[in-house]
Amino acid sequence: MKDRIFTHDSAKFAKNIYATRKGRIREAVLKQDLAPLLALPAGLTVLDAGAGLGQVNQWFAEAGQKVLHLDGAADMVHEAQLRHQAAGVAAQYEYRVATLQSLAAEPAVYDIVCCHAVLEWLTDPYTALRILNDKVAPGGWLSLMFYNRSAKRMANMVYGNHDYVAADLKVKKKVRLSPQQPLDIAQVKNWLSQFPLTLAYHSGIRCFNDYLKEPARADEAQLIELELKYRRTEPYRSLGRYQHFILRKD
Repeated sequence: MKDRIFTHDSAKFAKNIYATRKGRIREAVLKQDLAPLLALPAGLTVLDAGAGLGQVNQWFAEAGQKVLHLDGAADMVHEAQLRHQAAGVAAQYEYRVATLQSLAAEPAVYDIVCCHAVLEWLTDPYTALRILNDKVAPGGWLSLMFYNRSAKRMANMVYGNHDYVAADLKVKKKVRLSPQQPLDIAQVKNWLSQFPLTLAYHSGIRCFNDYLKEPARADEAQLIELELKYRRTEPYRSLGRYQHFILRKD
């Protein structure tokens, strides 16, 4: 397996992920979780690794922070630039077409580091976490979101894909936008425990939406309200399709 870079996929992401209810729920939970960081004084530095189309880091630019938008796909970076220009915040940015691994030898550190929906596409997520830890300045923050293996197993049981579950979620043919390597919550926590990072917040993202039997009948505003209400309550949190950790560098 190779690390996945989404070259020529910006239109697919915009349509199939961000412009859907799933995408809107994800953004709603992330924005609520990140509110304490968005309220920090202006002038901080932000690294967004695997930044995609730049919706999340735009919140930081609008709050007056300086953002390095890093992504391995040139079309993603280009579309993000257009988005930020239209929003009038492009002056807050440095854009770079590169991978997280390319930062390993650089001495620069950042007050806030974001890495959302990246680890599950990498062959070596532990090394990526080590690099992310190195990029967080002392006293700084890491916002980490990853695809939850337990939620993928649960959803496929609910959908009736029992052979897939019995095969430990392995298939011969990969689905293009389906993560290659969903991660176990306990494993990620174990990896993070090896770094000087303290978990401040832990939320599940899409704790309910992905299990709905008749999703078309759901009221989106009410569903988002419930997702926000229960995102940090067990057992719902651990069933979130994505897991979101906010950590402080000791």
